[in-house]
Amino acid sequence: MLELALDARRGSFHLQVECRFASEWTVIFGHSGAGKSTLLRMLAGLELPERTGSEHARIALDGHLLTDSAIGLDLRPGNRQTSLVAQQPALFPHLSVASNVAYGLSSLNRASRLKRVEETLELAGATELLDRRPQDLSGGEAQRVALARALAPQPRLLLLDEPFSALDGASSDALLSRLQQWLKEHQVQTVLATHDATDALAIDAEVALLREGRLTALGPADEVLAAERDRLSRRLGSG
Repeated sequence: MLELALDARRGSFHLQVECRFASEWTVIFGHSGAGKSTLLRMLAGLELPERTGSEHARIALDGHLLTDSAIGLDLRPGNRQTSLVAQQPALFPHLSVASNVAYGLSSLNRASRLKRVEETLELAGATELLDRRPQDLSGGEAQRVALARALAPQPRLLLLDEPFSALDGASSDALLSRLQQWLKEHQVQTVLATHDATDALAIDAEVALLREGRLTALGPADEVLAAERDRLSRRLGSG
């Protein structure tokens, strides 16, 4: 279970979210500017509330505190057992795909690292990219490699920020199906941020509806996104 209470400002934008994500999959749905990326970056420990003023943050995963600004606790990203796949894959340009994926596996021996790299690249549909460099990858290929790198350490919490935006619909659906099974087997809680209702409706997950930095609804996808589902149905019908 992921518990969070966040109050942070970024310029004129104000993020205020207090809730519990109890499902294996939570989809944060909201249009551009709703605060999805800011929320994920705070969960990942990449953004912190200001230490002065009224901002605060408290994040706990399965009862273990990751951040508590009231007591000055904030675990570094590498100590959170949390992986983030951002919208723009931040791969190391000087490393091969294999070395990028193996980057967080220093605790494993060479044979175990290689096995884990091959397994996660296969899951991401990127096995043939093993020896390439990031500059030789398409946008979709880079997203697949970034996903493999995030999965390789087998995190407790996986954060996905529009991770399949460079893939076509069929490829995205196939990857999402494989990913759901893998995450269930490895008991990894997942939070996916998207502005595409089809992503949210395709997953058996709870949906958190975010609007202008506020959580306005939290529940089953078919309830929270009923209006979006009807809108999509009307668009498909009119086409």
